[in-house]
Amino acid sequence: MNANAFGCEEFRRNLAIDRRGFVKAGALGMAGLSLPQVLKAESTADAAKTSNEKSVIILWQRGGPSQHETWDPKPDAPQDYRGAFGAMSTNVPGIQICDLLPKCAKVMDKFSIIRSLYHTDAGHSAGDQIMFTGYPPNKGNPNENYYPSCGSIVAEQQGHLNPELPPYVMIPKRLPGVDPAYLGKKYAAFETQADPAVEGPFNLPNFSLGDSLSLNRLDSRKGLLKSFDDIRREVDVSGSMEAADGFNQQAFDILTSPKARDAFDLDAEPRALRERYGFMPEYKAPTPDRCGVPAWSQRMLLARRLVEAGVRLVTVDLRWWDTHVKGYETMRDGFLPRWDQAYSALLQDLEDRGLSDNVMVVAWGEFGRTPKVNSTGGRDHYPNVFSASVSGGGIQGGRVVGESDSKGAEPKERPVKPQDVLATMYRHLGIDVTKQYLDHGGRPVPVLPFGTPIDELFS
Repeated sequence: MNANAFGCEEFRRNLAIDRRGFVKAGALGMAGLSLPQVLKAESTADAAKTSNEKSVIILWQRGGPSQHETWDPKPDAPQDYRGAFGAMSTNVPGIQICDLLPKCAKVMDKFSIIRSLYHTDAGHSAGDQIMFTGYPPNKGNPNENYYPSCGSIVAEQQGHLNPELPPYVMIPKRLPGVDPAYLGKKYAAFETQADPAVEGPFNLPNFSLGDSLSLNRLDSRKGLLKSFDDIRREVDVSGSMEAADGFNQQAFDILTSPKARDAFDLDAEPRALRERYGFMPEYKAPTPDRCGVPAWSQRMLLARRLVEAGVRLVTVDLRWWDTHVKGYETMRDGFLPRWDQAYSALLQDLEDRGLSDNVMVVAWGEFGRTPKVNSTGGRDHYPNVFSASVSGGGIQGGRVVGESDSKGAEPKERPVKPQDVLATMYRHLGIDVTKQYLDHGGRPVPVLPFGTPIDELFS
């Protein structure tokens, strides 16, 4: 719908027809939950929540990035194991990473690496569940959450950091593992749906008002901003909000507030900064896209805008690191140069804005890749050992936790479970991991079944 469709008479008519559900967030969370219902359901619990200004960005490298071609190169391993790339020194003495990550090597002092992660499930969706919930997958359907995601836990325990923004956001949309399960839909992620990595204007279909008035199809970024202002002005003139339920009023304020509007406005960023992150959607697609690598650099920039504005947890989908076939070519021409540019830009950007202490960044996938290269030049699913990078929130840069064996096949020292990383993240956010929730069968289930924060990252 074009912004011009929002005429005064139509707007007032819609208000009169649908007063009971004046403000809704279309497709908010999993199934179009009414934003006023979300606010009402959370209102009694919010007073008891422990508030802080901490937040987390999860850079989700779905598909499983190869440890050998990222953070744990094995330059002395046999050729079939070490792969085609070499290792390069970083700005931290003694730490080497893949030599196709030169920008990351220059900012190694801003992040740390875990090289001994492991679990036991080689399925994509099953791995998603383990990494986002800390629990094993639903055996009947690993695409469905039986246990709540970390984002939903954060939304339930901490609520809104900024009352004008949702506490938990997915860029661009949900994937296995990120749902609220028995916590209920009110703790589902707000999905942007719109994708800043896609060519064309970045418009948010998730901002909608009522059953017949929506912002789903605005023509441009300027149209989006203008429509927010027009809607608020028309409501103020009509006086209709005075008769609305208090939670509807609060919902309206969220959906049309300058804070919410501005947080999602990538055009507000200086062009030089956007280019520093990497591929701009309006540019002609560069060579890496021939490898099927999405242009997700701008998703990272949007994540930074959201945590800066007050979103507690943002998960960024950076798929699809599933390099079974021609893995060298895909990593060399697609994933690694794009990751190198965007990740290093994000870390520097957070530091420049004074956000590093409050914003923890966890970059990982559901598993790693097989230590031995397959016959097609790729690597297959492998949960036995893999790597992750972490930064911010008090984490000291230039650390390496754990070690894999000489072929990158098994943990050699300091094995780390995904639950330990989640426990580290939860401590940063002030989450009570011992709190129990009743599952679908009425049984009490703690936030994590086990897991201990990784203290070596902080000293």
